Amino acid sequence: MLLTITTTARPATDLGFLLHKNPSAVRSVDLAFGAAHVFYPEATDERCTAALLLEVDPVKLVRGGAKGEGASVDQYVNDRPYAASSFLSVAIAQVLGTALGGRSKDRPELAASAIPLVARIAALPCRGGEALLRRLFEPLGYEIRAEGHALDARFPAWGESAYFTVTLAATVCLSDLLTHLYVLIPVLDDEKHYWVGEEEMEKLLRHGAGWLVAHPERELIARRYLKHQRGLMRDALARLAPEDDPDPDATREVRDEGEASIERRISLNEQRMGAVVAVLRGAGAKSVLDLGCGEGKLLRALLDDPAFERIVGMDASHRALERARERLRIDRMAPMKAARLTLLHGSLVYRDKRLAGADAAAVVEVIEHLDADRLGAFERVLFEFARPATVVVTTPNAEHNVRFEGLPAGRFRHADHRFEWTRAEFCAWAEPVAARFGYGVRYLPVGPDDAEVGPPTQMGVFTRG
Repeated sequence: MLLTITTTARPATDLGFLLHKNPSAVRSVDLAFGAAHVFYPEATDERCTAALLLEVDPVKLVRGGAKGEGASVDQYVNDRPYAASSFLSVAIAQVLGTALGGRSKDRPELAASAIPLVARIAALPCRGGEALLRRLFEPLGYEIRAEGHALDARFPAWGESAYFTVTLAATVCLSDLLTHLYVLIPVLDDEKHYWVGEEEMEKLLRHGAGWLVAHPERELIARRYLKHQRGLMRDALARLAPEDDPDPDATREVRDEGEASIERRISLNEQRMGAVVAVLRGAGAKSVLDLGCGEGKLLRALLDDPAFERIVGMDASHRALERARERLRIDRMAPMKAARLTLLHGSLVYRDKRLAGADAAAVVEVIEHLDADRLGAFERVLFEFARPATVVVTTPNAEHNVRFEGLPAGRFRHADHRFEWTRAEFCAWAEPVAARFGYGVRYLPVGPDDAEVGPPTQMGVFTRG
């Protein structure tokens, strides 16, 4: 099995410092099931490619007991020595472990930098086809090219195999690329060559840190990575959930109701939805993204206005999307009205091609639920990749909290809020974002505009220049 990694970041030969492998030499390492070789088919300042070639010895593998007790012909005659699998993940960890960990003694600043990288896997089994490949890698920001292979070109009637030659391209840290490959190759294969127990769950949590919790397919990833062991999968997902919440969706519903009760006296939610719709209509938007759509309050208002011809609601919570379907009564909706609406399960911090092409996006009371260190990823997803002409962002005005009866001093309106900004803090975030991505921004109050503490909700309207 063969994995190649190419960069064009000059000087490209610095890839050798990141991998801790000299481009002018071949490095071979003996493994329990065969041998791994690292070499460089090309190495110039403009372009450098490193190759990891893994030779799996079927006889050595069986005699080493990696497939369990008892010999049978399928232990020797199968696809394991030739198709990318958990063997390749083990080789990445053992042969490229320093790079996987994001360490470089000679180029530490480069190890922490995103550079253009292209990874190619010659034969990748994917039990789920190209669609699953895209569901796993596209949310992580990769451009994918997948070339399917027939079972036998001489017999077209046999159909396609489960094998693809896959090319992944992105501007990422090398350690992130290797981490994603390490976790997702066995997930695509849906098989592992060794016993899976709690130690494997710890590996998943360690290598999934920072990206797996927000991945829209995290449940599938956990299930396949842990070889369909339900107990391990439940434990892993529980530990991934914020605050170790075993049912984050249910907790979110309770917290949302608490926030609504605080704001109900002034009907703030209705004013907020009306203000957002008015801005979107004023922008002339025909297609609108509702990012973090929750249970569909804004979606309902958009559907009721025929000016909006295409409406997309996206949320990271399966349960919220199901509640949106129920509350909007999509199954009873007139066909022409239902055809205007699309609901997507996805994350706001991973690039998603499904968001491209919209006239406008609304992010209503969402950003305050994101950890501060994930705002940068959210900004790129929305303003750099989706890049609608108009973006409407609303968030609580922390200064107004003193006007809410029943809200203790110093407390947020919602238990899941990571922050609540003052008007000055909101401007301090919005202005650089607008400048960085080529937008202008103006601010509008939502709700009664108190002379001392301002409105309860603050709105930023970003318009692409």
